[in-house]
Amino acid sequence: MDLINLIDLPTLGDERGGLIALESNDSVPFEIKRVYYIIDTKKGISRGFHAHKKLKQLVICVSGSCQFVLDDGINRESVILNDPMQGLLVNKMIWREMHNFSNNCILLVIASQHYCEDDYIRNYQSFLEMI
Repeated sequence: MDLINLIDLPTLGDERGGLIALESNDSVPFEIKRVYYIIDTKKGISRGFHAHKKLKQLVICVSGSCQFVLDDGINRESVILNDPMQGLLVNKMIWREMHNFSNNCILLVIASQHYCEDDYIRNYQSFLEMI
């Protein structure tokens, strides 16, 4: 199973510019329950370091770039997100880490569930034991 699942987002536009519309169960392969974005990450700071029991996410780097590392407990893969016309699908029970944020990085995250602290697995050893 490939951990890196990039989805090309439907892009519309003309000479005036482009537009990308994100719709539940269409361009986003699940029902959208929550949307947030990560900004102003400081140089040398990494984020993530968790997995979710049920939550799925579509992550889009709308500006700048960052490195995503995904881990299913057996395989570990890395990808640079730097194209606002692609989204990275992160399924449940996938450990995720985010590194090397550019100065102007804006990371948009579309989630299949509302925030729930009980859905987080924040310890890597616990994650391995659960899978």
